[in-house]
Amino acid sequence: MTIDTDSAEVRNAQRREKFHEADVVIVGAGVFGCAAAYALANQGRSVILLERWMHEPDRIVGELLQPGGLQALQKLGLGHCVEGIDAITCYGYHVVFHGEEVAIPYPVVDDQGKVHSGEAAARVESTTSNGGKTNNGPQKLRRPEGRSFHHGRFISQLRKACASHPNITIFETTVTSVIRGSHSEQVLGVETLTTDRSTGEKQPDFFFGQLTLIADGYDSKFRKQLLPPGPNTTPVVRSKFYALELIDCPFPPSNYGHVVIGKTSPILLYQIGTHETRALIDIPHNLPAASPANGGVRGYIENTVVPTLPASVRPSVLAALEDGKIPRSMPNSYLPASGKANTARTPGVLLLGDAYNMRHPLTGGGMTVAFSDVVLLASLLHPDRVPNLADSAAVETAMKEFHWRRKAWTSIINTLAQALYSLFAADDWQLDALRKGCFAYFQMGGAKTDEPVALMGGLLHEPVVLARHFFTVAFVAIWLHMCERVGSVWGLWKAPLVLVDAVLILWKACVVFLPTIWKEAV
Repeated sequence: MTIDTDSAEVRNAQRREKFHEADVVIVGAGVFGCAAAYALANQGRSVILLERWMHEPDRIVGELLQPGGLQALQKLGLGHCVEGIDAITCYGYHVVFHGEEVAIPYPVVDDQGKVHSGEAAARVESTTSNGGKTNNGPQKLRRPEGRSFHHGRFISQLRKACASHPNITIFETTVTSVIRGSHSEQVLGVETLTTDRSTGEKQPDFFFGQLTLIADGYDSKFRKQLLPPGPNTTPVVRSKFYALELIDCPFPPSNYGHVVIGKTSPILLYQIGTHETRALIDIPHNLPAASPANGGVRGYIENTVVPTLPASVRPSVLAALEDGKIPRSMPNSYLPASGKANTARTPGVLLLGDAYNMRHPLTGGGMTVAFSDVVLLASLLHPDRVPNLADSAAVETAMKEFHWRRKAWTSIINTLAQALYSLFAADDWQLDALRKGCFAYFQMGGAKTDEPVALMGGLLHEPVVLARHFFTVAFVAIWLHMCERVGSVWGLWKAPLVLVDAVLILWKACVVFLPTIWKEAV
């Protein structure tokens, strides 16, 4: 078989490798960058993918992929990337609240993503437990699953998929700046520093594309350069996650993401391999109990966190602390998406991924947002809609649509992450009341929790449903608080005070929910 050296595919590959020119230049071969490169390459675009460090990354977040994110990954043709990396199937959430616990499985859904409860869900559960298969009649119901894994292994799989794609060329190089036109603000590509393998010295390098995608992560060096001045250029960081890797840690039920809520801020635990479990311990900034005078982070974990954990988990945590080192940490950042980032923007460049929008990692929604965004982005920039990516007006029109359509999932996932963190890390009595109401709502199970967990899992894209459930939780919290304060008929004299408390709890719910949903959805 002879190879047609004149084919467009070969010519584009030569153009990328020799002249560093492509249709698209993507900065950052992480979750978003790899997925975007693969999606655009599948449409016939010529893609250059730039990454500072091509070794397997060693990060402590980006390890849990919700069912909605897994579905988006499969739509992109990258579903195989969760295979062969010892990934763990995830069936839902397990919440431990001051010793009480409740498991909240992902709900049964149909092919259109509609949530089903009651008899339909029971029928699927019965069939699954018996090891059988059924199409459940015309609707084909199923209980979706997520995946958890070592972040580095997953990223390596994504990069491997990109490296094997004929329309993608990957370069290991450090991007230093964007290249602008001499007579306009149009971005033509990027300038980088590439290590000369013969001398080991870094040399200036240049890469050019009709469109440049910046996806350089949470600590983006380009965010302030490309975004107009405003609050959306600096992420809000209230706490850090400190990470431990636990070996052979027993924590039933298995295959669930665990959230432990006690006297501390929330603690997350989930398996990332057959023998490894990730523990993420949230520590707010300037927490007195974690100050150097009180033993620092290690002292806080040993003296405050460990007693909060289930007894079966404590030995594994103490064993992970035996090396004497301070656990690695990652800032928990919140950055609302700026409507001006990619619409009233610098021509020729887009800011995307965590560089563009972040949420607290409490609910594990980051990668679900990323892959869902890529599916939408690829459809809006498809050659049938935007034949020439150098057409800035066409790209801007597509990005305006992108900004509004992505809110169907980002407004839900981002708002849930921020609101639930406020509740789970409660630091006043109103938030504590809301936290109790939230857990009581979880305990109701069934239809009460099916929609909320579908929202968290990226399966249900209806912000109105989120608002309905959040304020239902608020009224459950008010009822529980009233019962606790009044106690019996002899406590009815407290009714005026309880009514005041009810107003304050409802007000706090509004303060937690409304500003965030306004930023995210409106």
